[in-house]
Amino acid sequence: MRIPVTATTTAVAVSGALILSALAVPAAWAATAGPEAADPGGPGPVVSEVVVNGGKDIVLGTTAPRTVTVSVTASHSSGIGTGWLMLWHGKDQEEGLEAVLLPNEDAATCRAASATTSTCSLTITVDPRADLPKNTLAGTWHVLAGARAKDGSLTSSDFFTTARVQRLSKLTVNAAPEPVKKGRTITVTGKLSRANWEDHKYHGYTGQAVKLQFRKKNSSTYSTVKTIRTNSTGNLKTTVKASVDGYWRYSFAGTSTTPAVTTAGDFVDVK
Repeated sequence: MRIPVTATTTAVAVSGALILSALAVPAAWAATAGPEAADPGGPGPVVSEVVVNGGKDIVLGTTAPRTVTVSVTASHSSGIGTGWLMLWHGKDQEEGLEAVLLPNEDAATCRAASATTSTCSLTITVDPRADLPKNTLAGTWHVLAGARAKDGSLTSSDFFTTARVQRLSKLTVNAAPEPVKKGRTITVTGKLSRANWEDHKYHGYTGQAVKLQFRKKNSSTYSTVKTIRTNSTGNLKTTVKASVDGYWRYSFAGTSTTPAVTTAGDFVDVK
């Protein structure tokens, strides 16, 4: 149920608006809403909440697909027949549509909270090899969401909310020498890298601010000692003076395209 970027881009050259219009209410989903009134009359359903992946960013590495749950909560006096949701990346429907992620199911599973309100759930599987051939797809995606009432009326918004799809990050640390004499220099090295969806490898993330943090042996709290930046290959290197036994780690706050990551602490015994 996914449309690769290459296929989507080709089709969009003909008519991006028609593509999203067709996808907005898939026939199989509409059929689950029950008989459509010739003239439903009145307003369509009100979508009150859309949740993608439990509100968390969707993070993809280089090869492993990931399946996330999405849901639409809507209300209508006649009750809710079905809901739908899809993610799309690009400027708008008319031009620049780059990718679309559709649900795995033909019909949503709807659970009624009352006679008028239901939450309809679906799943979306994202495969970095099939669905994310360009690194520029990392970041903010638009969420198209809608619902259909049991009387046949419907509502849909191409820009109901947004969700983020990110490139998995990795971070390492090594503090040396171990052990070390008090007052001597400790060199802390590491590397920040992230998934590259174009060649399916991990490359250094350059020019990023990373915090060097320390906690004493018998403490549970880390404190930031300094902030340094990754070099042109994503590597980190800095020096500090050895004072007491403790753990050294690096911590990256993340960006819109890359999630935050923190290493485990590397213990250094100070003699």
